[in-house]
Amino acid sequence: MRVYILYGLKLSLVTVIYNAQDTIGQCIESVINQNYPDLEYIIVDGGSTDNTLQIIDKYRQHINILISEPDKGIYDAMNKGIMLATGQIIGMLNADDHFAGNDILRSVANAFEQQSHIDAVYGDLDIINQNHKIIRKWRSRPCTSASFNLGFMPPHPTFYCRRSLFDKIGLYSLEYGSAADYELMVRLMYLHKIKSLYLNKVMVNMRAGGVSSKNLKSRIKAWRFDLKAMQQNKITFPILTLILKPLRKIVQFI
Repeated sequence: MRVYILYGLKLSLVTVIYNAQDTIGQCIESVINQNYPDLEYIIVDGGSTDNTLQIIDKYRQHINILISEPDKGIYDAMNKGIMLATGQIIGMLNADDHFAGNDILRSVANAFEQQSHIDAVYGDLDIINQNHKIIRKWRSRPCTSASFNLGFMPPHPTFYCRRSLFDKIGLYSLEYGSAADYELMVRLMYLHKIKSLYLNKVMVNMRAGGVSSKNLKSRIKAWRFDLKAMQQNKITFPILTLILKPLRKIVQFI
C-alpha cells in the first residue's frame, strides 16, 4: 500500500496542446506517475483536429480541468491555464515533453516547503530526438544578478513559481512571440529580482524542435523577439547578450 505524506503546498501543472496525438499519452502518464498527491492538472487544448482529445479522454479521471477552444498560440493557452489554476505553485509541461522521473513534483514542493523565502525553482533538462536518444544536455546553475547579462536562461519546462507572482508582475506577454517564456523569466528573475533556487536535477525530457528553431527565418524572428525582451527588461548590453545566449548552448550538445 502506498502511503502519502500530506503537503501544505498545492501545485498546479499546465499542459498546453494542439494536435499532439503522438506524444500526449507519454506526457500525461509521466504526470500520473508523480508521487506528489496535492496536484491540480490542467490541460488547455487549442481545438485539436487529430486524435488528441480522444487520447486525453482515456486519462480524464486524472485531469482536474480540461478546456478545448481556439487560442492565440502557446502562451495565450498558458495564460488561460494560469488563470484557471488554484495552486500556490504553478509550472508548465509541454505536450511533447515528459518528466524525467516520478519524484520531480515532490522535489519542487520540498524546495518551496524547506525554503519558504524562495519565489521560483528551476532545474536541468535533457533534449531527446525521435528515437528517445539524448542529443543535448541543458545544465543550468544558480542564478546571480549578472547571469542574464551573460546570456543565461533557465530551461522553461523546469520553471515553477508562486502563483502570486503572476498576479503582481503579470502573465506571458504575447508581444514577444516565441520568446515570451524568456521574457517572463527575465522580467521575474532579472528585472524584479525574485529569489530563485536551482535544483541540481534533470527534471524534464524535452523533444527536439520548436517554433523558434524550425528554419533560419524563424530563428531570425526569435532573435528579434529576444532582443526586444532584453531591451524592455533593461539588460545592460542587449546586443552582447544576444550573441552570448546561443553560444552558451554549444557545450550542451553531446
